[in-house]
Amino acid sequence: MSKKVPLYIDGEFRASKTESWIPVTNPATQEVIAEAPCATQDEMEAAVASAREAFKTWKEVPVSERARVMMRYQALLKEHQEEIAEILAQETGKTFEDAKGDVWRGIEVVEQAANIPSLMMGETVENVARSIDSYSYIQPLGICAGITPFNFPAMIPLWMFPMAIACGNTFILKPSEQDPLTPTRLVELFEQAGAPKGVLQVIHGGKDQVDFVLDHPEIHALSFVGSVPVAEYIYRRGTENGKRVQAFAGAKNHCVIMPDANKQQVINNLVGASVGAAGQRCMAISVAVFVGAAKEWIPEVAEAIAKVRPGAWNDENAAYGPVISPQAKARIEQMITDGENEGAKLLVDGRGCTVEGLPDGNWVGPTVFSEVTADMDIYKKEVFGPVLSMMEVDDLDDALTLVNNNPYGNGTSIFTSNGAAARKYQHEVTVGQVGINIPIPVPLPFFSFTGWKRSFFGDLHAYGKQAIRFYTETKTVTARWFESDIEASGPNMSIHLK
Repeated sequence: MSKKVPLYIDGEFRASKTESWIPVTNPATQEVIAEAPCATQDEMEAAVASAREAFKTWKEVPVSERARVMMRYQALLKEHQEEIAEILAQETGKTFEDAKGDVWRGIEVVEQAANIPSLMMGETVENVARSIDSYSYIQPLGICAGITPFNFPAMIPLWMFPMAIACGNTFILKPSEQDPLTPTRLVELFEQAGAPKGVLQVIHGGKDQVDFVLDHPEIHALSFVGSVPVAEYIYRRGTENGKRVQAFAGAKNHCVIMPDANKQQVINNLVGASVGAAGQRCMAISVAVFVGAAKEWIPEVAEAIAKVRPGAWNDENAAYGPVISPQAKARIEQMITDGENEGAKLLVDGRGCTVEGLPDGNWVGPTVFSEVTADMDIYKKEVFGPVLSMMEVDDLDDALTLVNNNPYGNGTSIFTSNGAAARKYQHEVTVGQVGINIPIPVPLPFFSFTGWKRSFFGDLHAYGKQAIRFYTETKTVTARWFESDIEASGPNMSIHLK
């Protein structure tokens, strides 16, 4: 009998009373390893009530004490990194090394949350007018919420609730119903770190549970990561209800290869950035743009990618795991077929991929197209699989035109040994995150994750200083004190510590 995933409400794990359950499957075997509940209306209202009550006291907890909770939490996450990674690998199919990386990138954000005192500082100006001072405070919003995707079940929840809670808010997390076991373990460790009852709630489910979060008047801010259609829906409905919303959406990330680049570095980086994690990451390189004579490297890139093979999470020789579901596999394989029918040249075909001993896995082999053009669906649509489209342009200006005309703006990179070319590209490209001789330029958490265009709906981005602004309000005080009110008194020699 599969495990029933619990809710986490009011500081305790509890069995849901729902009659609706969602199977959680191992994507390498189709084995049902757990069932996630669709939380009931009463259960979700209980989560809000608990978060509301906890906020009354948590917002008054000194910022240094909130930071210490995060310090203990990051220590526990490091201690249990491999255990969390094993849970994650089994429910997502990621290789063990990839799963450990997922956990580590989340730990880095928790470390930044432990630095919250310096990030919560306001501003002060003395004598803005005669004998008048102005100063600002940064204060929490109240109840915040997060809706997270299947592809990073450790990292993306850790983008959200540690920063929000460190700022003094309480938080309701609705993780992906496809891999809820990893977030459950994250919450267990958060409780162990000393987080007070009610500061974090976890509900599970599908669209009805998402709509509850979007519509509830006491939830003030919402963070989301997922597909473009869902991001648009969440941003529109959430903002119509007066909420702050940051909705991270799809991508079509280009890697521009100049002919003066280091060829072997280009090949090595393209392999991992395109098919790593089965291409199921919003920062994956899905388009390689070869400038001028660099097109001569296309056969060698295809040859290198063709050698990569998927496998089970604990297979040390596997480059990546299965895609998340049979439906995802069918969609990706259909897109490969459509790309071939559109006239793209299929150099490496990942359809019909098998892995010995795991006949039921959602396997998609590495796939490479050349002669791709901008009017093809294989270029215009996000594949979200281990598929690389290769294109050719004459010069850097043509590459910039191609990238800037694309509706997405999550990440891009350029490989070159020419500093002037790199500087021109980083300055003129209309993409939020740029790598120079780095294929996947995900910023470390003291910066922010800054997708542009249709890759992001909202104003303030995840983690870093922008997350602090997203999860807080600024209160500005202007004060005048009159010297005539000063009363003479004797000296006070005591030191007040509290």
